[in-house]
Amino acid sequence: VQLQASGGGLVQPGGSLRLSCAASGSIFKINPMGWYRQAPGKQRELVARITVGGSTNYADSVKGRFTVSRDNAKNTVHLQMNNLKPEDTAVYYCNAAVTSATEISDWYWGQGTQVTVSS
Repeated sequence: VQLQASGGGLVQPGGSLRLSCAASGSIFKINPMGWYRQAPGKQRELVARITVGGSTNYADSVKGRFTVSRDNAKNTVHLQMNNLKPEDTAVYYCNAAVTSATEISDWYWGQGTQVTVSS
């Protein structure tokens, strides 16, 4: 199983970015999918997560600004980030709990995509 993330970049404060992550490989089910981030000198933290049924949870710091969504048919998850702040600067990692066709479950991470919020 591989997770391929895309969509990071440099944006000014108040701007928007959309991250996407596509899972590929031997996949029967993915539940949940989500995003973590890690800023320099800080621990990796949960940003947002969504279940196969559409239930979501967010870090308090991003509530009202970020929206996580998924396309179950395409095994993809997205993170729409609005009103970005300098403190959102971090490497963002896609994360997924994948059950394979042989009913083996494991957690997987994408390669990380840099988001920089700066004027």
